[in-house]
Amino acid sequence: MMGSKCQSCGMPLSKDTEGGGSEADGTRSTRYCSLCYADGAFRHPDASFEEFQSHCLDALVNKGMPRILAWAFTRGMGRLDRWSEG
Repeated sequence: MMGSKCQSCGMPLSKDTEGGGSEADGTRSTRYCSLCYADGAFRHPDASFEEFQSHCLDALVNKGMPRILAWAFTRGMGRLDRWSEG
């Protein structure tokens, strides 16, 4: 579990204040963070990869991260399970 990250946005799950997203039965998800996943479903289910990547980039910048650093953080998102499966 150590070093695991959200398989939707790439955020380290250790940085998730809620300890991970929630499954439909209320248990914690070990794959997705609380910003991406709640009650067994994605919070942005209809977003394309490009839309979601842009959303994450903007969210990081809004939290004070320099845009170039936010850009670097979001570049690898396409390799995460949510986007590479299917």
